[in-house]
Amino acid sequence: MRITSIECHVVADPELDRDATSSAQDGFIVEIHTDEGISGLGETDLNAWIARACIEAPGTHTMDRGLGDMLIGEDPLELEQLWRRLYVGSAMSGRRGAVINALGAIDIALWDIRGKAAGKPCHMLMGGAVRERLTPYASLQPEGAPDVAAYQEALVGWVRQAAALGFRAAKLELTFDGPYAHAGLHAPDEAVVAAVAACRAAAGPAFALMVDVQYAFDTVERALRVAHQLAELDVLFLEAPLWPDDLAGYARLARASPLPLAAGEWLTTRHEFVELFDRGGVAIGQPDIGRVGGLSEALAVRDLAAERQRLIVPHAWKTLISIAASAQLAAVTPHCPYFEFLPAELCGSALRRELVRGDGFELRDGTLTLPSEPGLGVSLDRSALRRFERAAAEYAGAARRAGRAQANGTP
Repeated sequence: MRITSIECHVVADPELDRDATSSAQDGFIVEIHTDEGISGLGETDLNAWIARACIEAPGTHTMDRGLGDMLIGEDPLELEQLWRRLYVGSAMSGRRGAVINALGAIDIALWDIRGKAAGKPCHMLMGGAVRERLTPYASLQPEGAPDVAAYQEALVGWVRQAAALGFRAAKLELTFDGPYAHAGLHAPDEAVVAAVAACRAAAGPAFALMVDVQYAFDTVERALRVAHQLAELDVLFLEAPLWPDDLAGYARLARASPLPLAAGEWLTTRHEFVELFDRGGVAIGQPDIGRVGGLSEALAVRDLAAERQRLIVPHAWKTLISIAASAQLAAVTPHCPYFEFLPAELCGSALRRELVRGDGFELRDGTLTLPSEPGLGVSLDRSALRRFERAAAEYAGAARRAGRAQANGTP
């Protein structure tokens, strides 16, 4: 089997709001086609236009080859060799960051091809499942609330709805301060604690709650103060309390915090996770499958965590492609108690709700059956794809016109 072509799809929600703190509004999908008629889907959580450039850019010399160029004519089933070829061949531009994110989308698509060629779900080609069912958590971030009170009310409503849908756990996105505070939602740390208390009262004691503050705290002392308050509300973990580069801060916080710390959504390759675990002391690694470098690299992170007796809880904030990839990883990871799931009923993004189909992801009694379809078990809605590609093109055109107008000094 040989790779014959690579399609890059840049998509966007028609209602995209560039001031919102959510990467669910745009997307990058890669399709890899072969001479045997088998195609694979991949995705990464990265600015979609940057991701496309990482794959379509031509190479210029032996240390900086184009990712797409290196794939054409290759055997897609030689996954390990291809990952290494792309990593080494793009090293001057890559090794970390955006190029690895784009490589991650490619790797997911190659795993999809491998599964389809074998007629098996990906997890069966990763050593086999270690559990019969998967436990997702609902990731909750209401959009459009004008103030903290309205946001809290919406979040409490979503928690109740998640429980009614059958979820046993939810993560609360509570970014009321820091570099990514939602517009109109700046508030003191007490607002975070109050929102969690309201959600705990609504959900009851048996429902697991996690909290993501999206790098809000500028000192270890401040993060520790909030962690103690959240521990009294039986929060399972605190996600991204400090800036990701502050490994010394994470180490200090991990030693003193009554709550386990979770981090890693932005990290690329196993090498950054070694730093997070060994220097930062973080208890829960959160590889985002596309960003970290694909399923191949996520499996390496899984093994690093196992060696250090840490947990893995995959991050997934895009479409069902990312969720499907996370489910494959969760199926083969004993130390993965939950993975992130974005129910359509609790999702503000039409793009995330409508672009990808997957009939095998049915929640029952708070758990999901193992993926059983070949590959990832998902497909694109072609009509929705065309609609969201048009929206992306229109958005990019409007942005260019606005930039030219600003440069010319016109309104």
